Amino acid sequence: MWGSLTGSDTQLNQRSYYEASVQRGAPRAPLREHLHVDALVVGAGFSGLSAALEMAQRGLSVAVLEAERIGSGASGRNGGQAIVGYASGQGPFEQQLGREDAERAWAMSLEAIDLIDRRIAEHRIDCDRALGYVYVAENARKARALREEMDGLQARGIGVEWAEGADMGALIGSDHYRAAARERRSGHLHPLKYALGLARAAEAAGVRVFERSAVTALQRGDTLVARTAQGQVSARFGVLAGNCMLAEHGPAVAPEIAARIMPVGTYILGTAPVDPALAARLIPGNAAVCDNNFVLDYYRFSADHRMLFGGRVSYTTRTPARLEQTMQARMAAVFPALRAVPVEHLWGGFVDISMNRAPDFGRLGPNLYYLQGFSGHGVALTGLAGQLVAEAVLGQASRFDVYARLRHRRFPGGPLLRTPSLALGMLWHRLRDVL
Repeated sequence: MWGSLTGSDTQLNQRSYYEASVQRGAPRAPLREHLHVDALVVGAGFSGLSAALEMAQRGLSVAVLEAERIGSGASGRNGGQAIVGYASGQGPFEQQLGREDAERAWAMSLEAIDLIDRRIAEHRIDCDRALGYVYVAENARKARALREEMDGLQARGIGVEWAEGADMGALIGSDHYRAAARERRSGHLHPLKYALGLARAAEAAGVRVFERSAVTALQRGDTLVARTAQGQVSARFGVLAGNCMLAEHGPAVAPEIAARIMPVGTYILGTAPVDPALAARLIPGNAAVCDNNFVLDYYRFSADHRMLFGGRVSYTTRTPARLEQTMQARMAAVFPALRAVPVEHLWGGFVDISMNRAPDFGRLGPNLYYLQGFSGHGVALTGLAGQLVAEAVLGQASRFDVYARLRHRRFPGGPLLRTPSLALGMLWHRLRDVL
């Protein structure tokens, strides 16, 4: 999930379109008792709620401890893009696991997309689900790289429509790009509506969810004991699904994995609603869109025809200066027709990335599991992660272990130097994109 922003960033997130377009209801009560359950989940985002739901459906008693509110991290603030594959590509899987397990991982990434739609149907989650994804490239070099990537998708059975020159208008209504490609397995949804729907489904299955219940200490052993400010949970099994919050509170919960992920800030602008005909001309077919720059832009229209334009990443944990003006200028460069459309929403937060951008799932002992490192592909992959960890808890770990076998490195520089080092690296890649 995205960690919470602090200081002036808290005010920034009061402008979230997602928060403005849902009815949350009263907060769940914080934990104020000593509770005994089969399974404890730390984090009420996509991965934690999915794990809780899957374990409850398999007959386990489950408690979820959330430091803030359901979906208050990345699960309720992200771009809403549900994408096949992995941010890392297939490289780490093929290099570390071999072809057979790399292919299993690819197939499971497709299963993750199908799982979203199955849960939406089963639990009647109204979350503005739409199919269609457009990849765009700004210049000839990036168009060649995109074509190679799309050829790889087609070789795996994913249908792709390719466009250049006069054909571009069928996929994207912008002169900013050199080439575009569309596939229809990926798509988008309203992430906070989906997170709240997962929470309702989990509670209907018997899960107890406690908000404002940050874990201050975790005692390991045959019985796990998680302590909060006002209570504690004892459990036979545990799942750590706090992602960026583990990087922040890792020394108290899971110090051995906290340094393997890095919080990266990313931001989204939301305009006033535009004419539906204009929205259909700019993004035909209501697809989600992403370019293939290293420092990328990603965007889509909401169900009420607002442009939700994301990007402007930050490795410094600080909100960039003149954020609204900068993002509005980036949007106008892609879509000049939106230059004068008022900006009504602006929000952001931290996405967790691993060093190699591959997901980092594993164990911290025989009964404590963790899920992190989704690296921007979490809308789909988190749901699968929850299913796999539930299978592992109940003794069927072969699919979970495909991911657990991946090796991950700590970010260099330690707590003081890794953020400045990554900021310099991001500046270098931004310059390469420009040049």
